[in-house]
Amino acid sequence: MLALADPELDNGPRTEKSATMRTCAVSREVRPTGELIRFVVAPSGEVIPDIKRRLPGRGLWVSATRQAVAEAVRRHHFSRGFKRDVRVSPALADETEGLLARSAIDALGIAAKAGQVVSGYAKVEAALSQRASRVAIAALIHAADGAPDGIRKLDALTRPNAGDPSAGGQGQAPPFPIISCLTSAELDLALGRSNVIHAALLAGPASRTFLSRSQTLVRYRSADADKTAGTAARTSKI
Repeated sequence: MLALADPELDNGPRTEKSATMRTCAVSREVRPTGELIRFVVAPSGEVIPDIKRRLPGRGLWVSATRQAVAEAVRRHHFSRGFKRDVRVSPALADETEGLLARSAIDALGIAAKAGQVVSGYAKVEAALSQRASRVAIAALIHAADGAPDGIRKLDALTRPNAGDPSAGGQGQAPPFPIISCLTSAELDLALGRSNVIHAALLAGPASRTFLSRSQTLVRYRSADADKTAGTAARTSKI
């Protein structure tokens, strides 16, 4: 049963999962908070995304897709949801995407400082070749604008039993995600070096944070939230 008033705000639906479920102000569907973006009203009266869900004040929740945020702007859901006059940027959907990308970049930078990222074609190739015995890889990362040839060669090494012609493995999904949602310039910013095209994400807590944020970014850019929400990315490109 949903709350009688403002179910899309922070009080959420009245269920045993109230702490982790909220109602989208656009679709009116109840979703896990990980599939939604929280918006708050700044002291200036402007609606801003609360990507980390930590800002004070009442929050209004919208499905984490560009389409949903754009519709919330177009149909004045923020004024109705907050029950007051608020200022909403016409470019809020773009601004939200930029913040989501920055959040993923920051998380990758933290993973790198924790020693959970290797970068450069040769180092990534070596990590992929050694993963069965020594290296626990959580994801393979390519720049969105990377050269197709290098991407194809490294992707081939992710297949089960790659390098053993008798074992097959053609067409099988990799055992971890292949991420290509950040550009080379964004990878440079995250890793503090230039011309980063390929990287391998090693297992660890910081890596899990980056994976979660990159999946949110991909979901946001998707035209159809229902095809991505709740879908595990362990065997897909994101």
